[in-house]
Amino acid sequence: MNAMTWYDHETESIWSQPWGRAIRGELKGVQLNLLPFQLTTWEKWKDAYPNTLVMTNDVDRLSANRQVFSSNFVIGLVLADNAKAFYYSDVQEKGAVNDVLGEIPVVLWASDEIYHAYIRQADGRLLTFRAEGDFLIDEETGTRWDASRGLAVEGPLLGQSLQPIPSLSSFDWAWKDFYPDTDFYKP
Repeated sequence: MNAMTWYDHETESIWSQPWGRAIRGELKGVQLNLLPFQLTTWEKWKDAYPNTLVMTNDVDRLSANRQVFSSNFVIGLVLADNAKAFYYSDVQEKGAVNDVLGEIPVVLWASDEIYHAYIRQADGRLLTFRAEGDFLIDEETGTRWDASRGLAVEGPLLGQSLQPIPSLSSFDWAWKDFYPDTDFYKP
């Protein structure tokens, strides 16, 4: 399989990065919990969290290291036994993609350098989103949401938040390696 692995010096276990599971060693079969994260640029992170400290020898390198997404780059979602991949370019082109993962309604948002995935429910309502720049607008109430935080910033659902979905970024060929029965979103 074509993906990064980690070596655990303490237990001499080898971990699969896409699965988050030990594939050899004392902890073989142990599954880590996938947590939501933000794939973003240093500039956008610093704007959102200005008091962030970073440990590096070269701060200029952080600013110069922009994320470049190729045409075969996917955003992968896995919940329970369901896996689905979304080409980053499709999500970016559409701005917001409303879909389902198994039976769970999801929305993905992407801009030039970042993406986020959320369960598209709030206040007991199923929502359908469209993108307006760095914001999502739900069709049901007209509420304006900060797409990078999943937070309603204006409208009837002000203060509500969307639940982030853990996601993985990968090349499509690597995703197929680890999730061979996966669905791929088709616009």
